[in-house]
Amino acid sequence: MKLDVIKLDGGKAGSVELSEDLFGLEPRADILHRVVRWQRNNAQQGTHKVKTRSEVSYSTKKIYRQKGTGGARHGDRGAPIFRGGGIYKGPKVRSHGHELTKKFRKLGLRHALSAKAKAGELVILDEAAAEGKTAALAKQVANLGWKRALVIDGASVNENFAQAARNIEGLDILPTMGANVYDILKRDTLVITKAGVEALEARLK
Repeated sequence: MKLDVIKLDGGKAGSVELSEDLFGLEPRADILHRVVRWQRNNAQQGTHKVKTRSEVSYSTKKIYRQKGTGGARHGDRGAPIFRGGGIYKGPKVRSHGHELTKKFRKLGLRHALSAKAKAGELVILDEAAAEGKTAALAKQVANLGWKRALVIDGASVNENFAQAARNIEGLDILPTMGANVYDILKRDTLVITKAGVEALEARLK
C-alpha cells in the first residue's frame, strides 16, 4: 500500500510504502472490542467501597424488646433494612483488569491501524517538528483540517512539537510505544510520522 507523505505546511514530501500486514487487514470489530475492553478495564481504579453491617457506626444494642411492641423483631440499627445501615453485598475494592495475550494485543493494534487506513483517516507526516510556538502549530493544524487527531511519532517525541501541541484542543501526540487501540479509534484522524511507521513495523513484526 502506497500513501503520500505530507509536511506540516501542507506540502508534499514524496510517498511511502506501507506494510499490508499492518495497514491492509480487513478490520474485525470483535478483535478491536476485546482489546479496547481490556484497556478500559485495566484503567478502571476499582476503588469503589461501601460499609457493611459490621462497619457502620451504630450501637449493636437491640433497638427495642423482642415481644409486645406489635412491630417486627429487630436487632441493632445497623441492619441493611434501616436508613444508614450497612449495605448488603455492595461493591468492594477490587481490580477489574483481566489478562490478554501479547500476541492478541499486537493483532488488535494492527486491526486498528488497518481500520483507519481503510476509512481514509490515516495521514503520513514527514516529521513532527515545530519551533515550540503553540499559535503557529495551531494554525498549521487548522489548515490541515485536523479537529481530533492523534500523532504517533518514532521512539521519542520531538520536545518542541510536544510543547507546542500541549495546549491545542483535540491534538495528542504519543511515541510509538504509547500507541494503543483505544486512543487510535477515538480520534477522527490518525497521523503517523515516517519514523513512527518504521518503529511500528519493527514493534509489530
